[in-house]
Amino acid sequence: MTTETFKQEAQRIRPALVRQAFGILHDSDEAEDVVQDVLLRLWQMRDQLQMPVEPLAKVLTRNRCIDLIRRKKPAAELTTAVFQEEDQPQRERIERMMKVIEALPDLQQTILRLRHMEGMDSKEIAELTGSTEVAVRKALSRARQAVRDKFKGYEK
Repeated sequence: MTTETFKQEAQRIRPALVRQAFGILHDSDEAEDVVQDVLLRLWQMRDQLQMPVEPLAKVLTRNRCIDLIRRKKPAAELTTAVFQEEDQPQRERIERMMKVIEALPDLQQTILRLRHMEGMDSKEIAELTGSTEVAVRKALSRARQAVRDKFKGYEK
């Protein structure tokens, strides 16, 4: 795709991308930032792009908005100190859950903590662990299944 073609296409699809991002984020400044990030990513890929670009741009916009929302969620520390005395059953469940997680193999435990406590995505975890995204997703799935199975065993 030529530079001129990219510029024309970007101008054409930008309003739709901003509307889409605003619909998800409900913040015009953040929507503009997301669209700018998406257009930058598309610009970096322009040599491999083929027309039409809009479907790819919409998927990238949606995914970027979701990432932004996930990163905004406060990552609460799962400690028993957070709970009041009346929350004793909840405290006990969290203690059991943390014991189950601590019993996992090191890699699964690390991946589970990075994903759910640090809010990292599969790509970031793969880069950090020197693995592939597919391997990270499989390990995460196995870790979740192991936690689910072991936690159910605790409750019985």
